[in-house]
Amino acid sequence: MKAEYTIDEVAPYINWIYFFHAWGGNGMTVHDRQHLRAEAEERLRQHASHYRTYALFRLMDAYSDGDDIVVGDPTSRDQGRIPCLRQQQQGSDYLCLADFITPLHNVTKGSPLSQIGLFAATVDAGMETDFDGDPYEKMMMQLLADRLAEAATERLHQEVRRQYWGYAPDELLSMADLMAERWQGLRPAVGYPSLPDTSLNFVIDQLIGMSQIGIRLTENGAMKPHASVSGLMMAHPKARYFNVGKIGGDQLADYARRRGVPLEIMRKFLGGNL
Repeated sequence: MKAEYTIDEVAPYINWIYFFHAWGGNGMTVHDRQHLRAEAEERLRQHASHYRTYALFRLMDAYSDGDDIVVGDPTSRDQGRIPCLRQQQQGSDYLCLADFITPLHNVTKGSPLSQIGLFAATVDAGMETDFDGDPYEKMMMQLLADRLAEAATERLHQEVRRQYWGYAPDELLSMADLMAERWQGLRPAVGYPSLPDTSLNFVIDQLIGMSQIGIRLTENGAMKPHASVSGLMMAHPKARYFNVGKIGGDQLADYARRRGVPLEIMRKFLGGNL
């Protein structure tokens, strides 16, 4: 399904803490933050009729195969394989996202497979290009675009839990609860600590067609507009966020094999984890 949201519809879902952090606000006073937020909210009001946000979601059957998540019915040709990384460092919980998806051999006859959501969200490209002549406005609008893409994701995820997937139809969470991620499940985004390989955008794109909402991928798997988010939605009640952290050469080689990408290219994508 595709969704289109106005700025007014997603603005309440903005997490302003990340906006201040991106602005460089560790040394900002409370007054400074209040002033900056008021200025940012004025920009949102000014441009509410000019720009929109967009989101895309697909719910699919899934099962785990080792540390891979296989998306799609086993009897269907419409499948994708999402290799995942497992924590390797001593003292970690050795978690992997595939742990929260039922292995195929554990699915009993007549029982349904696990399910997983694939998503992407973005903003009108003009939010990043229409202010090139004013460095201050360009920075302000770029940071707001980033926050609006994340806010659209938050809004979409709420609708997914309550309606489209419907595994939490009676969920009643305040905005503070949403910001604290007190909902059931997990929403790991590509490029983030538990799913650091940005080349997985190519796999997700093949399954949901990001171009439907105006996202294109660079040769490195980066999304354009820059203010875009993609990833997975998982419903397992025990699913939780974690940081893959540093991995060894053994897991790098195994991951490159599972990903079907030459080792040296995979080393580039996972440089921050080596």
